[in-house]
Amino acid sequence: MFFTKMQGTGNDFIIIEDLNSQIRDYSGIAKILCDRHFGVGGDGLLIVKKSDIADAKMLIYNSDGSEAEMCGNGIRCFAKYIYDSKLAQKDNVTIETLCGVKRIELIKQSDSITGARVNMGRPQLDPKMIPALIQGESIVSRNIFVGRDEYTITSLNMGVPHTILFVDDVNGIDASNIGSRIEKSDYFPKGTNVNFVNVLNDCEFNVRTWERGAGLTLACGTGACASLVACVLNGKTKRCAKAHLLGGDVTVEWSGNGDVFMTGQCKTVFKGELQ
Repeated sequence: MFFTKMQGTGNDFIIIEDLNSQIRDYSGIAKILCDRHFGVGGDGLLIVKKSDIADAKMLIYNSDGSEAEMCGNGIRCFAKYIYDSKLAQKDNVTIETLCGVKRIELIKQSDSITGARVNMGRPQLDPKMIPALIQGESIVSRNIFVGRDEYTITSLNMGVPHTILFVDDVNGIDASNIGSRIEKSDYFPKGTNVNFVNVLNDCEFNVRTWERGAGLTLACGTGACASLVACVLNGKTKRCAKAHLLGGDVTVEWSGNGDVFMTGQCKTVFKGELQ
């Protein structure tokens, strides 16, 4: 089995092709390949499949073997992969995901794909669509208790569920402990990604993300998008801002028609063959 290791702002993935549907246990393979000591190592596994409605279909499995509906950094890498592999050699590609077809504009430098601008779709604010067991039309600056601790959160779905907490210092908070507890709380029946956001000014913010199924990562694309939406809803930034992640920066824009766009880099790290 051949594979390609790629990364988008430090969020790293293993990409394999299964165009003829010969692989059965994606979850088991993801756990083996993503292991950083005994496997290739990665935050997730991306599987290339044929699609009847797009240039290709992307399946996503986290490092713990759980399946994800969408991944912002992963889809940039996936788009570069299908271009470089000549599965779809055009500047604008479409990719089928579990949360719909996404459109990606590839960014070139000297005939090489170095990044991509992704239409991530519209955020879902209805608690039923997140899903979250919290009453109301939306969850914006709402207080919840997890154990004895109280947190002020904004939650939404950006292809996957996200919860945002505004903090004074993203490096001075126990993100693993708090993130894990909120992810597994009874408020979120399918779990939630948890983003800790420190707003620098009206067009920049720092964000650290505890990812459902992967833990703390260097970057989370859907998390950056969800964080920008939360910033706008709470009156903290403009509708276009730069998100500073541990693995690099992405630019996120919440357009007037409701769609969220994310622009960031994507790189091939190495290729190999599994024995």
